[in-house]
Amino acid sequence: MFVKICGITSEDDALLAVAMGADAVGFIFAPSPRQVAVQHVYDITRRLPPEILTVGVFRDELPERVIDMTNRAGLRAAQLHGHETPEQVAQVAAQIRWVIKCVVAGSADARGADRYATDLIHVETDRPGTGSVFDWSLLGEVPEGPRVILAGGLSPDNVSEAVRVAQPWGVDAVSGVEKSPGRKDPLKVKAFIERARAAAPVPHRGPDEMPYDWADDE
Repeated sequence: MFVKICGITSEDDALLAVAMGADAVGFIFAPSPRQVAVQHVYDITRRLPPEILTVGVFRDELPERVIDMTNRAGLRAAQLHGHETPEQVAQVAAQIRWVIKCVVAGSADARGADRYATDLIHVETDRPGTGSVFDWSLLGEVPEGPRVILAGGLSPDNVSEAVRVAQPWGVDAVSGVEKSPGRKDPLKVKAFIERARAAAPVPHRGPDEMPYDWADDE
């Protein structure tokens, strides 16, 4: 079970997520209460272990800027959280090895998720960042092939049920593991990761056994 903790705004919270066993940490560049600057993210990512997937979150940004900001921030992945076309996703994917495309559950984009130049598909509500939960059965509309990362209102209280019902490849949390916007709650982060892994159909594998070798980006 791949676990991403998103909306990181400080080095302490990034190191906390890593220490608790997260596979990935996300930094939001799109307008948000959790928005961070490129240089600040670089100062954090340079201190993180190489096996952690570091992700920049963008919304309706030009592919050239996504590529530039991702590289300047020292990130390994870009998450495209807007209305990016398959062509725009492909343009980013040609320069950034790991690309996560976000789609709204139940949308035409979700039903056509195999059109994008990535097999990492993040399924969210139509109100990202609000803590809203959608009908998890809608994940069944995503075509076979992509690895689905479930998001949208996930917290320690519901992640076990979400994993059992939806059986995603991974899960992603933002507000559900916070004390306040941009500040993570250590107990919630710990419980979220532990419960997601415990509910997964197969035991969690270490970084070297994950489907992707995040550290091998040469």
